[in-house]
Amino acid sequence: TAFLHGDLEEEILMKQPEGFEAPGKEHYACRLLKSLYGLKQSPRQWYKRFDSFMVSQGFDSNSYDCCVYHSKLDNGSMIYLLLYVDDML
Repeated sequence: TAFLHGDLEEEILMKQPEGFEAPGKEHYACRLLKSLYGLKQSPRQWYKRFDSFMVSQGFDSNSYDCCVYHSKLDNGSMIYLLLYVDDML
């Protein structure tokens, strides 16, 4: 379900899913507003949204690996967040 939260930057149209066609409008297409699982753009859009959230929360992205975030607390402790696909450690 993580990929359902990615916003699309381009216009993507798809045919109406079988069993969910609007009566009398079976030949119409659906315009996607959010990414779907299986869409090639989904992982990238999800990552971009995740990255902007982490930066807004005061985390910095590692310059060597963009999936490692770090933040230094006031007491000198460090927080590291590791992102692997859609899992965080």
